[in-house]
Amino acid sequence: MLFHKLFTSTLGIGYLKGGGTYAAIVTCLCWYLAWAGSTPPLLLSILITAVITLAGVWSSGIVERIWGKDPSKVVIDEVSGMCIGLLFLPVNVTYVLCALILFRFFDIVKPFFIRKMESLRGGWGIMFDDVLAGVYTNILLSIVVWFKIF
Repeated sequence: MLFHKLFTSTLGIGYLKGGGTYAAIVTCLCWYLAWAGSTPPLLLSILITAVITLAGVWSSGIVERIWGKDPSKVVIDEVSGMCIGLLFLPVNVTYVLCALILFRFFDIVKPFFIRKMESLRGGWGIMFDDVLAGVYTNILLSIVVWFKIF
């Protein structure tokens, strides 16, 4: 059980007030420090994101039984969503900051069916609103990159 609590709270970040924002910031920092100035290796970044997401579904479903429905201590969903938001994009300060701002906007406001994802059962509902927020973030930033807007 300790593993699930540590993993889903992202090593305790979820115990902080505003833990979701801190988890997203830490994810951006890790992503930036790992691949600054380049595009992350495709297969490795997809693998990392997929493992975090699938393990997050499993583990958050377990802690939900202890902490209740969609507990605020679970922030691995923000880590997963933030990774999805950053996939396939060049890693520089501008894109990482834009991804952070867009992701937090989508995660907090929950437009375009994001809120509907919360009705999924167990870990799926905990994780997939943030997965979808990450997808929207990535689509918007991919358009920016594609059209070289900035």
